[in-house]
Amino acid sequence: MGIDFEGMKDKVSGEHVDKAADFAKSRFGEHSDKIDTAADKAKDFLGDSGGEQQGDQQQDSPSGQ
Repeated sequence: MGIDFEGMKDKVSGEHVDKAADFAKSRFGEHSDKIDTAADKAKDFLGDSGGEQQGDQQQDSPSGQ
């Protein structure tokens, strides 16, 4: 019995990763560079660069195409 990481991809977004990283940095701020690195790797695994950046890219796209 293990963790189904592939199944998690459908339930977790870059925004969730950012919130978790912010919480971790509030508790372990002296390791913030390592926390940021881990969060970036998690977002790469999820294929999501973050909710804010995705929203900006969608707004720049011409509608109807």
